[in-house]
Amino acid sequence: VTDIVILVVAADDGVMPQTIEAINHAKAAKVPMIIAINKIDKPEAKPERVRTELLQHEVQVESMGGQVVDVEVSAKNKTNLDKLLEMISLQADLLDLKTNASRPAEGTVIEAKLDRGRGPVATELVQRGTLRVGDIIVAGAEMGRVRALISDQGETVNEAGPSVPVEVLGFNGPPEAGDRLAVVENEARARQVTSYRAHQKRENAAASASGMRGSLEQMMSGRKDFPLIIKADVQGSLEAILGSLEKLGTDEVAARILHAGVGGISESDVTLAEGFNAASIGFSVRANKEAAAAAKRNGTEIRYYNIIYDLVDDVKKAMSGLLAPTLRETMLGNAEILEVFNISKVGKVAGCRVTDGSVERGANVRLIRDNVVVHEGKLSTLKRFKDEVKEVQSGQECGMAFESYGDMRVGDVIECYRVETIQRSL
Repeated sequence: VTDIVILVVAADDGVMPQTIEAINHAKAAKVPMIIAINKIDKPEAKPERVRTELLQHEVQVESMGGQVVDVEVSAKNKTNLDKLLEMISLQADLLDLKTNASRPAEGTVIEAKLDRGRGPVATELVQRGTLRVGDIIVAGAEMGRVRALISDQGETVNEAGPSVPVEVLGFNGPPEAGDRLAVVENEARARQVTSYRAHQKRENAAASASGMRGSLEQMMSGRKDFPLIIKADVQGSLEAILGSLEKLGTDEVAARILHAGVGGISESDVTLAEGFNAASIGFSVRANKEAAAAAKRNGTEIRYYNIIYDLVDDVKKAMSGLLAPTLRETMLGNAEILEVFNISKVGKVAGCRVTDGSVERGANVRLIRDNVVVHEGKLSTLKRFKDEVKEVQSGQECGMAFESYGDMRVGDVIECYRVETIQRSL
């Protein structure tokens, strides 16, 4: 949709994770950037630091010998805003941006939501032609007739030309962010287009749902699911959250989205969560009174977030808990059997010398004969002279007995090791 990206970076904060994300999007769209370094009125502002940090992400501003225009602004004091506008129009002249305003409108849905009083509302950016009140429109699988157009200042307008953002009222349902909006000649054509798209959408949803239920192969591979229900305030946020969570999944553990939608958390969401033992997540939305009461009653967890990074981090931590821990062996030492004694009431005890490292009571041991492991188990007894000891160092002699094993021979080597459990994380 964009022709020129204006990247706003705070002079006191510098480059943040969301700034990097915005840079990547701008690069992917192959559109020129103008950097607006904001908050220069603050005493702790460091515009030079911002310019240097941007270099790490291959954004070279003109003062650093690059191509990217940068303007130091203060939105609060309105400093240099005229200069920023001047740079935008200069860049637009260089790019020679033109379009036809007299044809039927075409554009893109930027955001969509369900408004209590006004019904489905779509924020829309006209790219070609002019959108007028009364036009019959389609966007994705939704259609409607433009009842009203509201400008970014909240005023009602009768038409919107190219590059004019407006809220469109009159859709049958909220379209998805990113859907193409087009004006069609009559309602019959609109119905034909939307019914075909709705059918396709249903088919895709069914295909992904059956993939989610998991094939036999997946179940046998032992992949663990982390069930979630996600509700967000607007379509765009929801899309971003689902995209981020999808990337978290591995062969062993993955987030399974039982239901995702726009709007508050309802009682039916809580019931679904209880059935699957899932967590409900609200992003910039809250649960209604009945849902909150139901969640409290059946012990379902509802968590609220307003920063996507926090949400993803928390889910990541929770999913890491489902990963099977890894076991790591640490070698402690070796001992050689010099003599085997038969002691009544105890059984066989091996008289050994520790050749390297140390040997500990209760550690795991392997008995090795001619380089072949003949027994694995634990030490039951470790003695120096008559006393039970915890460990014996290299070069010292000791008596050892194994738990439930007695076939030791002179010349065997005893290998002593410890097994550690390490909790993995994604």
